[in-house]
Amino acid sequence: MTTKHTLTRRHVVQTLALTLAVSGGSAMAQTWPSKPISLVVPFAAGGTTDVLARALADKLTQSLGQPVIVESKPGAGATIGADYVAKAKPDGHTLLMGAVHHTIASSVYKKLPYNFSKDLTPITTVALVPNVLVVNASTPVKNVAELVAMIKPAAGKFSYGSNGNGTAQHLIGTQFQNLTGTDVIHIPYKGSGPLSTDLLGGQILMSFDTITPVLPHIKAGKLRPLAVTTSKRSAALPDVPTLEEAGLKGFNIGTWFGVLAPAATPKDIVDRLNTEMVKVIQSPEFKARMADIGAEPIGNTSAQMAQQIASETEKFGKLVKEAKVVID
Repeated sequence: MTTKHTLTRRHVVQTLALTLAVSGGSAMAQTWPSKPISLVVPFAAGGTTDVLARALADKLTQSLGQPVIVESKPGAGATIGADYVAKAKPDGHTLLMGAVHHTIASSVYKKLPYNFSKDLTPITTVALVPNVLVVNASTPVKNVAELVAMIKPAAGKFSYGSNGNGTAQHLIGTQFQNLTGTDVIHIPYKGSGPLSTDLLGGQILMSFDTITPVLPHIKAGKLRPLAVTTSKRSAALPDVPTLEEAGLKGFNIGTWFGVLAPAATPKDIVDRLNTEMVKVIQSPEFKARMADIGAEPIGNTSAQMAQQIASETEKFGKLVKEAKVVID
């Protein structure tokens, strides 16, 4: 009888604890948001991540009734910003504008202070953006073949820029060199803003940046696009071939951007965030803005984004191993 009563009391205590936890989360969700929301961008201002974050934040501010403030925390290949959000209070007031770079970092860096798959909860993928190989318009090369012909005999003489160590641009540059047999010095930046400044100033030869920050310079005739890195041509640059069309078989690396929250954020808040964000992403105004910057709006579920992260982490893990890119 004692055992029965003990088990019964234990069951009651466990049930009560679970009920309090659930009701606590629900109560938090009912009062959320209770203060301004910080949307952390892990790159310097002016890049694709920053542009997407601000476009999303403007509309969310209206729908949520609280300011959504874009906060820049660049550095270490976007891992500083990710670590900041992973360790933030899980109350739905601190979010990360994450990107494909975070699925690469887990394979590139030997040690990270967080686990991207476990310490952050996906909310939704905001957009997909192709990367484009660009050179300064004053460079004499007009296509990929001419570029390779120029840099191949001059190992270590030329340089390319990326958004940081362990980012998609870094990996794309490494793959490009492996497939073309070239040797180009990698110059990491804290974001597309400073990267574009040096590319326009002639400090570096080329970059594999996302299309968003370089598109205005391409249209102005200051930068020349040679190829996009995805398997399909970009609607924003329909006359620019893919790297695969240029002879690099199987080359297909694009960049996705999405929002995540600290892992313990209540599900009710995650669901509300997803609902509000998808509404924004699917709105005609947001779609028009994405078309202007060469991005494809997505707006999927939290589960779909989680599956995407798992798939991309596995894919890039293999590419990182093949490319032998490791950062201490």
